[in-house]
Amino acid sequence: MAFLDYLGRVDFDAYARTAVDIVNAPLESMQDLAALFGEDSWQTAEATERDLIAFRRARKRLREVFEHGSSGRDMAAVAELNALLEAYPMQPRISGHDTHDWHMHVTGRGSSVSSELLAGAAWGLAVWLCEHGSSRFGVCADERCGNVYLDTSSNCCRRFCSERCATRSHVAAHRARKRAAETGATLAPAQVGVGEADRAVVTA
Repeated sequence: MAFLDYLGRVDFDAYARTAVDIVNAPLESMQDLAALFGEDSWQTAEATERDLIAFRRARKRLREVFEHGSSGRDMAAVAELNALLEAYPMQPRISGHDTHDWHMHVTGRGSSVSSELLAGAAWGLAVWLCEHGSSRFGVCADERCGNVYLDTSSNCCRRFCSERCATRSHVAAHRARKRAAETGATLAPAQVGVGEADRAVVTA
């Protein structure tokens, strides 16, 4: 099977979005895992406290990939992803519900929920970087947020994780301009208004 055909049968974007969800989740309790995966999901049913600890540890390393990419440190992002791929090795397997639905599924080599999902998350981000470049890894510019996101804007100009954060920052910038006009102060570059691309929301 050609490599391009293989890519067409594996939703690597979904694996990359899993990494985004893990980084942005609070992960303070088992209830947080249930909120992340869904109350009725197999992940919630099989997850243990050890998985919660594993997700917490991996979350910081996954966030570093986004921080490196969003600040132009391409080689650092690649190095961290290579380290993650080594730490959470994946093992592909054929999956499906009937003879008409066979497809490749990325899983971890361990038997735990965390090993499977983290292997897929690392692999998804690695493929994303190779396909789109590390500059497409973003960290929300709203200082009150800090969530990460995958930038799918046409010209790689997105700065916020959601429309809510973009609107909130736009309102704050507008108020800052108004105060500056009233006092004659000069605005810092970061207080300039929000662009249209920032208002686009990536649907997970």
